Amino acid sequence: MNLENLFQSWEKQLSILDGDDLLRRLPEIESVATGKIKMNGREIIQLASNNYLGLNIETTVIAAGQRALSEYGTGASGSRLLSGNLNLYQKLEDQISGLKQTEATLVFSTGYQANLGLISTLCQPGDLILSDALNHASIIDGCRLSKANRQIYRHCDLEHLSHQLSEITSSSRRWIITDGVFSMDGDIAPLPEILELAHQWNAYVIVDDAHGFGVLGPDGGGVTSHFGIEDDRIIHVGTLSKAVAGLGGYVSGKRIMIDLLINRCRPFIFTTGLPPSVIAAATEAIELIMTQPGRRQRLLDHADYLRVQLRQLGFSVPFGETQILPVIIGNSFQTKQLANQLLELGVFAPAIRPPTVPPNTARLRLCPIATHTQHEIKLVVEAFATCLEK
Repeated sequence: MNLENLFQSWEKQLSILDGDDLLRRLPEIESVATGKIKMNGREIIQLASNNYLGLNIETTVIAAGQRALSEYGTGASGSRLLSGNLNLYQKLEDQISGLKQTEATLVFSTGYQANLGLISTLCQPGDLILSDALNHASIIDGCRLSKANRQIYRHCDLEHLSHQLSEITSSSRRWIITDGVFSMDGDIAPLPEILELAHQWNAYVIVDDAHGFGVLGPDGGGVTSHFGIEDDRIIHVGTLSKAVAGLGGYVSGKRIMIDLLINRCRPFIFTTGLPPSVIAAATEAIELIMTQPGRRQRLLDHADYLRVQLRQLGFSVPFGETQILPVIIGNSFQTKQLANQLLELGVFAPAIRPPTVPPNTARLRLCPIATHTQHEIKLVVEAFATCLEK
């Protein structure tokens, strides 16, 4: 294929996406404030953020990053096995281990990388991976990279999972992999029941707690804290880019597993460490998560209010108990229209369309922030009501 034909094939792909109302473009955001963003010179209420607790603008978090920037400079200067393992990492990893109630933690440069590295390192030929149908893309890609056999079980369907575990008897090891809080639906994995099946079939459980860490549980420890679970069969994965409002990911569990990852995990070995300012800011943010439970409660209160009000308006919003609220529209064009109307009214809630979500389930995924005021949350409800009238 010559160069011109190659470009034409790309143009055709984009044209098909556009015709199906699935073409995406990057929004230009000029500034980020407390619960708001600026676009085209207008202040807009932000409802598409994973900065759940508003810690990205917290003064003590910013100050911690600035001190590290002054002391260490801008970059880590190498991979963690070479010159990039700054002494700042130890406190951060100890903090996470304390919240997750594990022996040790290893911080990666992204949460995506943590899943890729963990799954492709631990899951070996002859093993069986059982993965929830709605797991995050990083889990799916990690499973593909591994040389293990793979089965998909229906979303949060314990009967289907149990059936798959009983059907396969020849695998060396079984790995049940699930999101803790599912990013597009906001529901929580039935972790106690999954763990019960893991014990019954001698399986291990990998939980990606990206959206639960820092939000759920009496201490902000995430889904295991929410359920009061502590079990060595569970391997914890998470991110520092959501409630912690920074960058990075982590794997937490037994010390021997962490030592293995340090020595065998390619995405960890061959990546430059995090900038020192990011590590220090994350450490301070986690300190606030542990000591300021009011932030988490305010976030969940906002979500509950929106859930009740939007359902009363007639929107399809599933029942839930997390900070993620899907407003299911179904049709991609109508979803995009609603998102555009809301933007005109000062609310940023972009359309989520296939393949991010299954066909015919296009939606707006609303994510309030703890720093939103009650007035701002009420303005969101009023904007949805106005769209209904139109």
